[in-house]
Amino acid sequence: MKKYVVISSVLLLMLIAFSFSEKKADPYFQFHENLSEYHFFAGNMADLQPADGIVPYDLNTPLFTDYAGKARFIKLPAGKKITYNDSAVFDMPLGTVLIKNFYYFHDVRKPELGRRIIETRLLANMQDGWHTYQYIWNKEQTEAVFEPIGDVTAVEYIDANGKTIKINYVVPNQPQCKGCHNRNDTIVPIGPAARHLNGDYMYAVGKQNQLQYWQQQNMIDLPSTNIPVNAIWNNEQSGTTEQRARAYLDINCGHCHNKAGPGNTSGLFLDIHETNKAVLGIFKTPVAAGRGAGNLTYDIVPGSPNKSILVYRMNTTDPGFAMPEVGRGTIHKEGVALIAKWIKEMK
Repeated sequence: MKKYVVISSVLLLMLIAFSFSEKKADPYFQFHENLSEYHFFAGNMADLQPADGIVPYDLNTPLFTDYAGKARFIKLPAGKKITYNDSAVFDMPLGTVLIKNFYYFHDVRKPELGRRIIETRLLANMQDGWHTYQYIWNKEQTEAVFEPIGDVTAVEYIDANGKTIKINYVVPNQPQCKGCHNRNDTIVPIGPAARHLNGDYMYAVGKQNQLQYWQQQNMIDLPSTNIPVNAIWNNEQSGTTEQRARAYLDINCGHCHNKAGPGNTSGLFLDIHETNKAVLGIFKTPVAAGRGAGNLTYDIVPGSPNKSILVYRMNTTDPGFAMPEVGRGTIHKEGVALIAKWIKEMK
């Protein structure tokens, strides 16, 4: 058995290496082994201060990744604009780079004590489509080096309750990155859509709506009215329990569980545009969950989160049962509580 595991691992590494060698040269994106060579950040790179032409952004409701903090940036090619649409991820010009940094404060209660950046992921729009590149930071926080096969690193930090947390943080390999960023077998971004970006960001010049700021920076042309917005999952003032729960599922699950995603064979569709209660999971029997159903019958049982497969799979770290499959090794207790509350309130 071990022999086959070793052979499979070697074949995976060969596939990753071959795939990457085929994607290096492109007129719209120049690959570098070291993150510093892109000059995305000014001054001390670990401060993540954007250089000229690099714009920070955030999402109303972000994906959960083992409680890691995230610092996102976008780089557009000079003189080019994003094409706006209401419902899907924006159409971004060739040469666009999305930059996402994952980090942990040493003590969440005291950000001034510093942080450890674990990885930086790039999503680059190239001549033949979007491509993913992940960079792992060194212990000195002076450089990050491209690592297509991913990594596992021990992380220790103090959480908001003063508890010391120790986890093994998994940096995904390139095929895993492609698995999440998959729409109709094509790599696409997940976050940069109107409903996720239509919110305030604290820029150096003050707080401002992100999309309006982008328009002022000549990055996009916006319609005059009716720009959609998702609720903020952990802000009760931003929407009802249902709106916040749907926003959470939209960003964390909907990119896979939709009609064009890799989870389409499940028949469970969790993107924000879905209105059919049956495919949203209400009294829906699983198609191929197997033991992952936890001996439960339906994805969602209104009024009974403890009888709902959706909550069961969110509330486990077992690799064979946990959802999402990639991106977390920790239960998001607050996220589970929100989804359970939503189901509990269903009539």
